Amino acid sequence: MLSKTLSKTTQGAELQELIQMAESAVDEGADTNADGRNQEHLDAIDQSRQPYLLAVGTRNSGIHAYFIILDKRALPCKSTSALGAFDELFKTHFVFVIGFGIDPDYQIDIINELDFANAIYGITQVAGLHNNSKAFLFRDVGRAVHMPAHITEKVVELFRSKSEFTFLASIQQKSSTSGVIFSIHESEHSYFELESSGLREEIRYHYRYKGKPRSESFPYRLADGQWHKIALSISATHLLLHVDCNRIYERVIDPPQMDLTLGSGVWLGQHSHKHGLFKGTIQDVKFIFAPNGYITQCPNLNRTCPTCSDFLSLVQGIMDLQELLAKMTLKLNYAESRLTQLEACRCERTCSANGVVYRDKELWVEPENCRNCGCMNGVVECRRIFCLPANCSEDSLSVHVEGTCCKKCRPKCTYMAQTLSEGQRVLTKRCTECKNGMMVRVTENCPELNCTLKEQILPDNRCCNICKGYDFCSEGLICGENSECKNRNTRAECECKSGFASIHGDSTYCEDIDECATQMHYCQANTACVNLPGSHRCECLPGFIRVDDYSCTEHDECASGQSSCDDNAICTNTIRGHLCSCKPGYVGNGSICTAFCEEGCRSGGTCVSPNTCVCPSGFTGLHCETDIDECAEVLIQCHIHSRCVNLPGWYHCECRNGFHDNGSYLIDGSSCIDIDECATQTHTCWNDSVCVNLPGGFDCMCTSGPACSGDCLYEEGLKHNGQEWNHRLDRCSLCSCKDGRTFCRRRECHCADPEADLFCCPECDSRKSSQCLHQSGHILYRSRDSWIYSCQQCRCLDGKVDCWPLACPVLACKYSALVEGECCPHCVTDPCLADNIANDIRQTCQDPAGITRLSSATWPMPGSPCTTCKCKNGSVCCSVELDCLQNN
Repeated sequence: MLSKTLSKTTQGAELQELIQMAESAVDEGADTNADGRNQEHLDAIDQSRQPYLLAVGTRNSGIHAYFIILDKRALPCKSTSALGAFDELFKTHFVFVIGFGIDPDYQIDIINELDFANAIYGITQVAGLHNNSKAFLFRDVGRAVHMPAHITEKVVELFRSKSEFTFLASIQQKSSTSGVIFSIHESEHSYFELESSGLREEIRYHYRYKGKPRSESFPYRLADGQWHKIALSISATHLLLHVDCNRIYERVIDPPQMDLTLGSGVWLGQHSHKHGLFKGTIQDVKFIFAPNGYITQCPNLNRTCPTCSDFLSLVQGIMDLQELLAKMTLKLNYAESRLTQLEACRCERTCSANGVVYRDKELWVEPENCRNCGCMNGVVECRRIFCLPANCSEDSLSVHVEGTCCKKCRPKCTYMAQTLSEGQRVLTKRCTECKNGMMVRVTENCPELNCTLKEQILPDNRCCNICKGYDFCSEGLICGENSECKNRNTRAECECKSGFASIHGDSTYCEDIDECATQMHYCQANTACVNLPGSHRCECLPGFIRVDDYSCTEHDECASGQSSCDDNAICTNTIRGHLCSCKPGYVGNGSICTAFCEEGCRSGGTCVSPNTCVCPSGFTGLHCETDIDECAEVLIQCHIHSRCVNLPGWYHCECRNGFHDNGSYLIDGSSCIDIDECATQTHTCWNDSVCVNLPGGFDCMCTSGPACSGDCLYEEGLKHNGQEWNHRLDRCSLCSCKDGRTFCRRRECHCADPEADLFCCPECDSRKSSQCLHQSGHILYRSRDSWIYSCQQCRCLDGKVDCWPLACPVLACKYSALVEGECCPHCVTDPCLADNIANDIRQTCQDPAGITRLSSATWPMPGSPCTTCKCKNGSVCCSVELDCLQNN
């Protein structure tokens, strides 16, 4: 007899059923010639498939041998029992898929396919991360690297027939650039697109779910000029992202749409002809349509279950957390007892000003701010010192004199229709100064300026030029408390703060604007406006209660019990009635609130009861929102040459400074080896000093002479200690020498500076050549302009477009739906209209036959073959398939 079972992960009753099938498979007329039958079966196999079990025997109790069929070969099992044979089958399946590689029919080497089809226009072959495969430099703008029709057809067919895949690539992206690594899309519909944004330092995965766009963003910097290996694995709703063989992110997402159309375009290093152009080198681009495809890139990650040591470390971590919780409980109890004692105290309202505490109704003078102040019921109230008009004569001018609050009369000068006060200067052929009402020639030695003549300006009432951008306020211009110094082009002047106005047109001292008296407030009915320094507040009239910051109401439906709110809702009184909102842990419209996980379970957690989530490994918290810091909790131990770096739900042992990985990327960081700066000539020793390699660094030893000066060796030249210079290969970087070491950093961008380097600061560029073309090809945008396209926020920088997923608000409702043409979902009350529902197995439905159906179960409507019904949390939702109606 022959019995065949496809290998799959089974457990419990399913495993027992498979074993019984193998033991009871009987063909009473079976030929007892096992070898001949085996050969006939092997010859009948027409395609490569995963290993399965073949049982041979004459009757149900006479199975005498088991074979594992692998690649048209029959491998005899060592065990003669069904259970032992299945154990060998599972091990063979694991070795076949993981150990000996993936079935060639289920993987695509994108770069090899492109090279073979000669579809590499616009890219250049260069040296890659290794020499085992070809690497290509993506640099030219006029490139078009997309798959020919026969490769596209193969990709589409694999996507249609599989529910899980892994995308692999090795990339070296130019620093601070953005671009698409790989894209499969039709028109504006992206089925699979992986993008790296150097501007926002994140990785983005774009896909579609039920015909609607979806995006996932992962904060991570790939665009740093270094080589990185990236692996994105999708298995139904499970997403796993590896970078450099480290598990960076793991999420539960909406299942991606796999039914790709033959009209889809498959692109490498770009989204289309003119958009999403990747800048850098790409190597080893593959699609693997099998489980755990990332292991082909990083074999050392072949570990799925925790060891006993891992388990004991987790137990110890839980015990430490319990001890910490007990200590915090004791501290909280002590704090509550202290608060109880304080509540019995009677406090006197005081005021604090300038480090001094004043009692209620105490008065004082602040001469530096020119005001009289007092403490009134716990609030400091100040008024400016009143100044009488100066009443100066015609040959004098009222000016501010240092050390006084009021203006004083001082002699003035008139020169070429210009009025000058005492001490002010003017430059004609010579420098003259106003002294005692007369213009007197003075001699002034102007300092040497560190700027060109074009960058120099002449300030008001001065005789010496200064450089543009000079900080006039640093000279100590006196401005009152309610005003602040502002730099203008040729002088500094005082400007009133928001909520204050100048006195008699002089902004040196400003007074509060009384919004209440000037009717510039927003207080509504049943309120009284109360002026405050720089602002105001709306106080409720006696007998009224507050609704919001600007309005009050007389009747409180919430307090009187006349509301329509659910017992598990919060009632908020309004002017025209009241509002109901469900309490935390409940969702609904307020009139009806049901227990649920209000914020959902994040990080892949599962909601098992109201406000209770079961979190995956690496996360904790009420909603699984808190990442367990394995490094801080000392749950793991990294090698001495590496340091622990916490990641969401995981950790990573990163090589310390002075060490680098030997290429094996071991989890505990033991693959980090010392960098010999002396042998690699990356040290900065100079003159008579000798480089001595140290673990994680080096030292410069002086053997003779006084030449160990702290100077730096840079590009076969000498830079002195403390010297700064422009980087030869990167004009956007500034380098400096300090104590024998060279440091380089990015220049800061100041768009207000007309001399700003637009190459280094593309966000400051307003030239036409830096404009961007909208994806539709009909609109031009300037650099720094933003717009929304296909539910993405896009921005133009230096002629390049960078787009990222549009941020949608978090909805605090039970059901939501996304309307066609909109980007963000909105709340709905009918579960049948909802797009996404977290199924609650406790809420069941009754079908027309009286059968109880669990939530998410579907069944055909009796008598209507084109109608399908589904149970959605207790509600029966039926829909009609139009294609079915047209075909019947």
